Amino acid sequence: MMEQRQTTNNTQQNSIFKHVVMSGRVRTEGDDLFYEIRGKGKPLLMIPPGGGDVWQYARIADILADEYKVITFDRRANGRSTMNEPQNFEISQQSRDAVAVLHAVGETSAFVFGNSSSAVIALDMVRTQPQAVLAAIVHEAPTPRVLLEARKWQRFFASVYLMAFRFGTSIAALRFMLGTQLPVTQMIKATAGINQHRKESSEPYLSDRVAAEVLVKLELLPVTNYLTDFEKIKHNGVKVFIAVSKYGIDRKAWYAQVAHILAEKLGCELVTFPGHHVSFMDMPDEFAATLRNILHRVEAGK
Repeated sequence: MMEQRQTTNNTQQNSIFKHVVMSGRVRTEGDDLFYEIRGKGKPLLMIPPGGGDVWQYARIADILADEYKVITFDRRANGRSTMNEPQNFEISQQSRDAVAVLHAVGETSAFVFGNSSSAVIALDMVRTQPQAVLAAIVHEAPTPRVLLEARKWQRFFASVYLMAFRFGTSIAALRFMLGTQLPVTQMIKATAGINQHRKESSEPYLSDRVAAEVLVKLELLPVTNYLTDFEKIKHNGVKVFIAVSKYGIDRKAWYAQVAHILAEKLGCELVTFPGHHVSFMDMPDEFAATLRNILHRVEAGK
């Protein structure tokens, strides 16, 4: 049985943001999950990717909050949430966590956006929690098992995992970044300005070391080995958009190939987003415009 509570909300305002941020916590399955709310309107749940905390979406959430109730949260064992029960990373638990946050903020369903690791969680929500998803935007889900060369990528991710135990998480994380065709330099630059939001938080964060350990040693293999039930998703009838970055398409990256295959298997639209894998951080206006257009189309029944 899910235990749930909500802390007394507080407000915080950062000079670079237009909207007041309401924050709170919900207790579920042994952990306290920290969440933030911006704006009013139809709910949009933005599940954070690897690293798992809401500062990654701070700028785009602030832009979209002029029209939507944007809900973000620190995933279990990340950011300002606790890590009492992370012995095993379970995608299905991550999906239930997202629903627990929705209920905590007074919603039963929402538009759901996920990037990278959280794109896999968004897919799983459509499969296991369809009642909670108005529509899902799945941006560059790292699910290589759909590829013809799946074993190559599974071996690569397994080698990263083993390297973390043999040589340390930092070296393993570097191998991960360099080996996955991600724009390392752009991603580092993208986080520079937003990190100030994290530093100014009144809530204590789990350390960067802990975040890296969780990502590489707990999250990496369950996410990259995930293979969803495509027929179940289609049966559930939730509108799904598979999204891919222009960067990934231009470079014919493996995760862009994954996106094409996912869209084909689900019989859904493939949408191109501007920038690279995490351009919601360094191109928030352009990224928000593309996401807003998709949401408007869903609302209009298109």
